[in-house]
Amino acid sequence: MIQRIQSIWLLLAGLTICCLLFIPMVTANIGGIEYHIIASGLYQKTGSLTKQVESFLPLFISTIAVVIMCFVNIFNFKKRTIQKRICMASAVLIIGLSFWCSQYAKKIPGGLDTANYSVGMFLPVIAIFFIILAIRGINNDEKLLRSADRLR
Repeated sequence: MIQRIQSIWLLLAGLTICCLLFIPMVTANIGGIEYHIIASGLYQKTGSLTKQVESFLPLFISTIAVVIMCFVNIFNFKKRTIQKRICMASAVLIIGLSFWCSQYAKKIPGGLDTANYSVGMFLPVIAIFFIILAIRGINNDEKLLRSADRLR
């Protein structure tokens, strides 16, 4: 069966999670120094100089793994049940990734009381929404194949 709309949804889910590598999740401004957290670490910005204060290598690797998982799942279109299972596993991993991001967000200087949540905190929710739409597309493909088999 030719892959249809679910490949677009999986691509969008992968791109959304990939944006965690570039878009800050939490920002804080303490004494003229701006701190922000992305998936690769905690960054400090003073004036025009940005330096990495702390590295979150396990979170970075996990984010890359989920992105690759979404992109590779696009090519499983001949095995719809496996594709659906990988989509569900991706959704569970994204939930775990967002929980892990929130744990790292607590490491921002001043705590979460002084922090501002950025767009990056909402990206996992959007990615899960895209994965749900991909699962719906896979189910529609299965229905279409079942109805075509009845006609034969």
